[in-house]
Amino acid sequence: MRERIQRVLGRARYAAIGAGIGAGIGGLVSRNAASTGGAIGGLIGAAVGETRANADTVIAEFRERRKEIPLPEK
Repeated sequence: MRERIQRVLGRARYAAIGAGIGAGIGGLVSRNAASTGGAIGGLIGAAVGETRANADTVIAEFRERRKEIPLPEK
């Protein structure tokens, strides 16, 4: 349960950062562009957060499996 909550919060963090960056860039053009940029940035940020969360899980599983595999003796 804890891992699930951390994954959701990580995705939300990236979405918020993406929305802020998108809104900032869009704000250089106009108010409407700021709104659109924030929305698009939030979607991209959520996608990046989900990808990163999945990658962290795969890396952790790989490390666990590596510990279980005995190393060949010389």
